[in-house]
Amino acid sequence: MEFYTEKQRKIKVVANVDVLVAGSGPAGFGAAIAAGRMGMKTLIVEQGGCIGGMSTSGLMSHFTGTVDCPLYREVIKRQAETEGREPKEYINPEILQLVYLKMLREANVEIMLYTFVSDVIMENDAVKGVIIESKSGRQAIFAKRIVDGTGDGDIAAKSGAEFFIGRESDGKMQPVTLMFKVGGVDYSRAVFPHSFESLVETAKGELQSLAHKNLTPPMGHVLLYPTYTPGVVTCNMTNYIDANGTNVEDITKSKIACQLQITEIIQFLHKYAPGYEKCYLLETAQQMGIRETRHFMGEKTLTENDITEAREFDDWIVKGAHFNFDVHNLTGSGLDKTGAQDKFTQKKGYTIPYGCIIPKGVENLLLSGRNISGTHMAHSNYRAMPICMALGYSAGIAAALSVKNACTVRAVDVKEIQKNYCEL
Repeated sequence: MEFYTEKQRKIKVVANVDVLVAGSGPAGFGAAIAAGRMGMKTLIVEQGGCIGGMSTSGLMSHFTGTVDCPLYREVIKRQAETEGREPKEYINPEILQLVYLKMLREANVEIMLYTFVSDVIMENDAVKGVIIESKSGRQAIFAKRIVDGTGDGDIAAKSGAEFFIGRESDGKMQPVTLMFKVGGVDYSRAVFPHSFESLVETAKGELQSLAHKNLTPPMGHVLLYPTYTPGVVTCNMTNYIDANGTNVEDITKSKIACQLQITEIIQFLHKYAPGYEKCYLLETAQQMGIRETRHFMGEKTLTENDITEAREFDDWIVKGAHFNFDVHNLTGSGLDKTGAQDKFTQKKGYTIPYGCIIPKGVENLLLSGRNISGTHMAHSNYRAMPICMALGYSAGIAAALSVKNACTVRAVDVKEIQKNYCEL
C-alpha cells in the first residue's frame, strides 16, 4: 500500500461556535433546531446540497414509526400546512426541504452546505473542533460542543470513540437501498404493499412471491408507497447486500448496482403489479439509504429487551418511541429471520436513556440518530426517522445546557433536558 505525507500548513478557521452539528438528516436537524432555539450560536454542516438527509435527498416515502416529541409533530404539521393538506406521515421531499430551511432560519442556525467533515481537532480526550473540506478548500471550525448527526458516526469514530460495526456475531450489516419514484400509476387499481409481510394476491399470484421468483437476487421484494402527487409512487425495492457504508468503494458499487436494478424492477411492475402497467421512472434518490454501520459504546446501551418490555428509564431523553424490528435480510431480499414488522406485538412506546448518546472516553461530543449506543436488534427499531429526530433534539438540548451551565455533557441535569424536550 502506498502512502503520501502531507506538508504541514496553516488553514483558515472559518467559524467558532457554541454548538456544531455535523450532518443534517432528521437527527442533525433536530439537534440544530434545539441548540438554536436555546440561544446558542449554532452551525450545521452538511455534505450534500440540501437539508434533510434521507428524508429529502434520500427520497424516503414517509416517516415510519413514531415518537412523543413536540419537534416531530411540528415538522409534520408545518409540512402539511405548507402543502395545504391534512397532517400525515407521508413526505413530499421538496416541501420538507423548505420546512427544514425555514425552521432553521427562524432558530438563527447558520447553514453550511456542500461541506464534508474530514477530521477532528482533539485536545487530550476532548473534541475541540473539526476539519472541513469544500470548494473553499481545507478549513477548520472550533466549537464548545459537537453533535454527531452523520448517521455513521464519522466524528465519533475519528475522535477515537469505541464502536462495533453491524451485527455483534459476525459484523454483517443491513442491506442498502436506492429509493426511486415512478409516475403513470393508476391509483384506482394500484396496490401498495407497505411491509415485507404485506401479501397481495393478484391474477398472476401473490406479489411478494412473484418478486422473489422473478427478480434477480439480491432483489426480490415489493415495497410501494403512495404520495400526494397524482399517479406517483415511491419504490423501496432496490437491494444490495454486504456493503459497508463507511467504505467509499462499497458505497460507489452499491449506488451503481442499485441504479442498474431499477430497469428490471419497472419491467416487473409492468408485468405483475396491478395499476403499474404503464409506470415509468420519474426520479432517483441522490443519497443512498445506508441502514446500519457503526454502533458506539456509550455510557448506557439500549437493548432489544428494553424495547419489547417498553422500558421507562428515569433518565430518558426520548419518550413514546415506537416502531418494529425492521431488520432487512442481511443475506438476501425481504425480512430477515430475526425481524418482525406486522407481527411486532409490543404496542407501547419505550424510552431511551441519556447515556446512550454519550460516547465513552470522549468529551464535548454527543451522538444522535442511528449511531447511538445500542444493540444490532435495538438499532433496527430506533433507526426510524422520527425517533432519530427526537434523539437529535435531546442531543441539541443537552449540548446547549452544557454550554450555558459551563459543565461537561456528562454533568448535565437530565431533568433539565426533559423539561426543555417537552416545553422548548
